[in-house]
Amino acid sequence: MKKRLETLLRSALERLKTAGDLPADQEVPLQIERTRDPAHGDFAANTAMLLAKSARCDPRRLAEKIRAALPEDPAVIRTEIAGPGFINFFLDAIAQHRVIADIHGQGPGFGRSSIGAGQRVQVEFVSANPTGPLHVGHGRGAAYGAVVADLLEAAGFDVHREYYVNDAGRQMDILAASVWLRYLENCGEVLPFPANGYRGEYVRDIASDLYRTQGERYRTSADEVLLGLPPDEPQGGDKEEYIDAVVSKSKNLLGPERYCEVFNAGLDSILDDIRDDLGEFGTHYQEWFSEQSLTETGAVERALERLKSSGYVYEKDGAQWFASTRLGDEKDRVLVRENGQTTYFASDVAYHLNKLERGFDRIVNVWGADHHGYIPRVKAAIQALGGDASKLEVLLVQFAVLYRGTERVQMSTRSGEFVTLRQLRNEVGKDAARFFYVMRKSDQHMDFDLKLATSRTNENPVYYVQYAHARVCSVFRQLDEKGWARDLGRGMRRLERLCEPHELTLVASLSRYPEVVEQAALQYAPHHLVHYLRDLAAEFHGYYNSCQFLVEDGDLRDARLNLIDAVRQVIANGLGLLGVSAPETM
Repeated sequence: MKKRLETLLRSALERLKTAGDLPADQEVPLQIERTRDPAHGDFAANTAMLLAKSARCDPRRLAEKIRAALPEDPAVIRTEIAGPGFINFFLDAIAQHRVIADIHGQGPGFGRSSIGAGQRVQVEFVSANPTGPLHVGHGRGAAYGAVVADLLEAAGFDVHREYYVNDAGRQMDILAASVWLRYLENCGEVLPFPANGYRGEYVRDIASDLYRTQGERYRTSADEVLLGLPPDEPQGGDKEEYIDAVVSKSKNLLGPERYCEVFNAGLDSILDDIRDDLGEFGTHYQEWFSEQSLTETGAVERALERLKSSGYVYEKDGAQWFASTRLGDEKDRVLVRENGQTTYFASDVAYHLNKLERGFDRIVNVWGADHHGYIPRVKAAIQALGGDASKLEVLLVQFAVLYRGTERVQMSTRSGEFVTLRQLRNEVGKDAARFFYVMRKSDQHMDFDLKLATSRTNENPVYYVQYAHARVCSVFRQLDEKGWARDLGRGMRRLERLCEPHELTLVASLSRYPEVVEQAALQYAPHHLVHYLRDLAAEFHGYYNSCQFLVEDGDLRDARLNLIDAVRQVIANGLGLLGVSAPETM
């Protein structure tokens, strides 16, 4: 209905242009919103106030001209001018009932639109270092990124989902060294384990698999490993210096070929686990982009050359620096260290150059909130590379905090004392996890209530919404048990019988669904859809408790069945966009 009113308003403005009341080249701003107070109509437009200055006309007077130029439409009962120049539209209730026919006609496609006009959007999300299983904090980014991507697709964008695999750098070397030390334990070597190594059971599992398949191919005596190492933290040393020395020793003793095999054993095992975990969580990607590939293909070197040629690289203390302060960053950033090693940031510059070269119209990065300070430097790099920094949208996600009762569960990838996303799914289920993760704005703090997520009560929001869907299905089972059949066509012809307050409220809510999907997509805000579904479920439950659907009056019965089936379809569509199932029985 909103689009229908936009068409009417646009037609009126074109008439005013023809009449000379508006400049012929006047841009047409259309802002039509639903009113909060029914006394002010169903929709209101502030177009007159937006155009008053260019039209050199008082807003209320211009609003009257626009109102007079509006084409007649049977769906519009009347219009009124309110306040400084709002145009309020009062709609015919029966005309609004046509949304029921639209829903039945479009089915799963209802709510989808072409507003994105096929623009290519890359959504990169999760991208957790493959140094351990995904934990419950990563789960929020996974759910949020997946739903944002699905919403954009529903709004007509061409979406490319991508995971950036950080398979290079110091943390991956620490993982490889940790796997190797655990492997040596399998060989019977006795060594102290680094305070800063990865300690999870998954590291032991990888090492055991390596020993089982490769035997003692990578064995070195403990004495050789420990020879020349500095003291670790428990002995009063520096744990960072110690782990770096262990990494260096593992590379020297294993040699390039064997070290690479141990490295890949850890990487491949964890990455396979992440892929499986996300797949079971309903999160899928078109591409898993390797950080290593940026170096192997010369992309990092090429990106640095682009920055140099643009005049944004200088040398200081033997290192190469990006002059990002000239483009709004708080300080300049190191690209190449004094030892000749490129930084993680250099790889990130190359990765974003790659994104630009792939021709995406929008680049959406979903990052943890702790990466907030990283945004200016990446935007500065895009600008220095000659790209359009406004194409990059960074969406920040606060990690969810898990509680068991009143006790907060601590999570640390290296210590291994963390709750994995898989464990969360096993406890509360995929549906509850996906739904709870996107209930609030992504940048807001979130406490994950395990007790609530597993309860089968109306206080559990996902249960409450799913139960509305299941209730509609139960009505149709009862219809079959009575030996009755719904006459879909008759119900559509008798929609005027739907005049109870609950029915009118439901019809109005159903007509809002496409607007909610567009709003949630364009604002990257899945919580709008969550709130809508909760409200729609509440309205349906109120209707269910106050009215009989399976009445003797066939006309009324079929009209009501068509209405609640439309509710069922919209709930299923909305839950589908959230990656949540719509059960028929509960």
